[in-house]
Amino acid sequence: MAKFGKRTRAAREAVAGKVNIDLSEAVALIKSNANAKFDETIEISMNLGVDPRHADQMVRGTVNLPNGTGKTVRVAVFARGAKADEAKAAGADIVGAEDLMETVQSGKIEFDRCIATPDMMPIVGRLGKVLGPRNLMPNPKIGTVTMDVKEAIEAAKGGQVQFKAEKAGVVHAGVGKASFDAKAIEENIRAFVDAVAKAKPTGAKGTYMNKIAISSTMGPGVSVDLASATGN
Repeated sequence: MAKFGKRTRAAREAVAGKVNIDLSEAVALIKSNANAKFDETIEISMNLGVDPRHADQMVRGTVNLPNGTGKTVRVAVFARGAKADEAKAAGADIVGAEDLMETVQSGKIEFDRCIATPDMMPIVGRLGKVLGPRNLMPNPKIGTVTMDVKEAIEAAKGGQVQFKAEKAGVVHAGVGKASFDAKAIEENIRAFVDAVAKAKPTGAKGTYMNKIAISSTMGPGVSVDLASATGN
């Protein structure tokens, strides 16, 4: 049987028996247990009543968190000419075309978000097997295939979060840092939950949101009362 350290045991004891609690209480509890030697990320997981294997039940989208993520996002942009210059001026960390494709194919992926202009998609399309599994493939549905690269870069660096349901119908994302005040974390969580609610697919049947839980990077999770997270 695994043995846990003193800090881990204390954190587990703090959340023991805490089930479907109010969002405010859950955030306070998670923050109090986030005592690692670095600024832990506050993470949310949502169990949805969908089967993403069916196209009409896929859940994906973006949300601009009102208080940002607290994370420095590295952005790569596939573009040429004037659009490449626009991307550089807007603060993109990496800009390129065929040269960037070759870099990615070599396994060197030093970015967290990938944006492309539409004319670059024949090149980017070759990278589907590399970028797809990492959820980095540019997609017009979430605004990462666009001619307005400046807006896309600013959104990515300003706290925009992408989400996509996994095979089991689970959506998860980072929604802030433990150093954020409780109100900021709560606002970010409600914004995220609202975005997922609005992304409900046409093929979803029965209960859409089954469970919501939050945790910190190194801490245990706690389930949150759905009504308190949705404002209903």
